[in-house]
Amino acid sequence: MSTLQVKEIGDYLVNFRRNLHLEPELSNEEFETTRKIKEALLSQDISILNLPLKTGVVAEIKGSQPGPTIALRCDIDALPILEQSEVSFTSKRQGVMHACGHDFHTSVILGTAFLLKKEENNLAGTIRLIFQPAEETGHGARAILDTHALDDVDVIFGLHNDPTLKIGELGTKHGALTAGVDRFEIHVTSTGAHAAKPEEGNDPIIITGHIISSLQTIISRNVPPRETAVVSITQIHSGSTWNVIPDTAYLEGTVRTFSKTQRAFIQKRMEQISHGIGVTFNAKVELVWHPGPPSVDNAPEWADFALEVGAKAGYKTRVVEASSIGEDFAFYQEKLPGAFVMIGSGGPFDLHHPKFVVDEAALLPASEYFQLLAVEALGKLKQG
Repeated sequence: MSTLQVKEIGDYLVNFRRNLHLEPELSNEEFETTRKIKEALLSQDISILNLPLKTGVVAEIKGSQPGPTIALRCDIDALPILEQSEVSFTSKRQGVMHACGHDFHTSVILGTAFLLKKEENNLAGTIRLIFQPAEETGHGARAILDTHALDDVDVIFGLHNDPTLKIGELGTKHGALTAGVDRFEIHVTSTGAHAAKPEEGNDPIIITGHIISSLQTIISRNVPPRETAVVSITQIHSGSTWNVIPDTAYLEGTVRTFSKTQRAFIQKRMEQISHGIGVTFNAKVELVWHPGPPSVDNAPEWADFALEVGAKAGYKTRVVEASSIGEDFAFYQEKLPGAFVMIGSGGPFDLHHPKFVVDEAALLPASEYFQLLAVEALGKLKQG
């Protein structure tokens, strides 16, 4: 079984990533993606752990000498978006697209695995490579954690491409890098009536208007200006025709926070507002809360380390601002220390845009960076 040279690895990764992009799969449906990853790993004699995973892969490269264990994580799922990028390898699956660059992330860590395999005889320790499913649902990390494959890991690193950073730029920061992400639903149940006789009913649309106005005061009147949080209502449904006051209304939205304190406070305040408005208007107002991942919370020591290694690898490094996007890498950081880094992918379209593209020139350098990061992290841990 031939070992790929660095230039061959670069060419392989471009082709591999394009193949994933052609055939994207949604969260928890990444069966072909999983098969392709396993096939690629086995082609270079890289060990795959036998774990009870529906989709996704955890591989391992064990050095010839004992030592610590680190993990490198990428995500593999796509989004329900109709692609409009017009690249030659546009998605063949109608309405499904790698619009967040997970095909890029997967290819980067696959390349890292190939590079590390070439030097496994010189490694003192173990590197676990996580190809995680279902990041877009916010809960794929838990499936990996439930296998206990990370129980003996000392530190974990993850990546995301960033279209706002140029090719050759790499960034991260101490503490909160992404937001905690929660989803909420509000169900209003009241009494319908003829539109000409509103006094005979209890208009849920009026009630909904008060809910919307009141929820927006949470940020402006309860969250200190020095802190950041978002409450966004993204769906409203009520009624079915022009001359009938309906008896129900429905709202849905998201809350984004960067601290556990604000996260808990906003949920409590929304419950108080919903209950209070229900009492005021003699209606049933029910808040349903769907907790998602918390904030990615980088350990300062490892965030600094990631930037230092980035500079060694030839990147222009920078401390980036926190982003209100969500990332379930945060669940790993609840169990063990680590850092999440942003790799410049060149833009011009943002994540989740139907015209989103990644500059493939960023692929091999990112793989080489994570190879160096893994080796240096083993050395740092070995030194204590």
